[in-house]
Amino acid sequence: MSVKTALRVIEIIETYAREKRALPLSELARLLDVPVSSCLALIRTLTGLGYLYETGRRQGYYPTGRLLAMAQRIARADPVLDRVYPSLVELRDATRETVVFAKLTQDGRVVYLDVLDSPHTIRYAPVAGEFKDVHANSLGKALMSLLDEPARDALLGNGPLTRHNERTLVTREAVLQDLALSRQRGWFMNSGESIPDVGAIAWPVTLSGEHYAISVGGPIYRIEPCQEEYARILRAACTGLEQQS
Repeated sequence: MSVKTALRVIEIIETYAREKRALPLSELARLLDVPVSSCLALIRTLTGLGYLYETGRRQGYYPTGRLLAMAQRIARADPVLDRVYPSLVELRDATRETVVFAKLTQDGRVVYLDVLDSPHTIRYAPVAGEFKDVHANSLGKALMSLLDEPARDALLGNGPLTRHNERTLVTREAVLQDLALSRQRGWFMNSGESIPDVGAIAWPVTLSGEHYAISVGGPIYRIEPCQEEYARILRAACTGLEQQS
């Protein structure tokens, strides 16, 4: 029950992030697909703790600034991001494209730990906390390159991989061939393999014995002509971080 309640709280936060408006109790319950009575108990608890407030009688509830304040405190104390953030900013400013810092989860997915948005109006716009398939993601490929053969084989499995579109590599052999080519040329690439028209290059970085990866991503028409230049800057950033570590 406690785990289910924790999930409901996260779903409430994500619902407000998606809807971007005050929500009456009945509508919030509908969006969460939970009984009104259960939703009311959660709302009363979060309101009592200062995370939600009633915008007006019968007008609905909305998050206060407390949630943002807590998130900012947590982010400022992150032991890994505190070290890498300056390098991520330099990389974003040098390429003017979206920069993502990520690692593998225990269940073999890529999780985005931090995202620095490109200043361009047309840009790749993921958010921290997103999960991606390793075989259709430049960061996933970079992270796989650091694994030994048994771990990599376990990650890819024996069956067909999820096909996101016609560019997705869906066999173990195709992915392994791509990894070998990527190591040789000096960057790991995703050319519209998960999201059409979005490309990214990535490189792995090891900090205090833990494996991470950094990518530079954006529209394919901007990324592909600059691959070699961005890869050089990216590798230099990763080397600098490893030396500091």
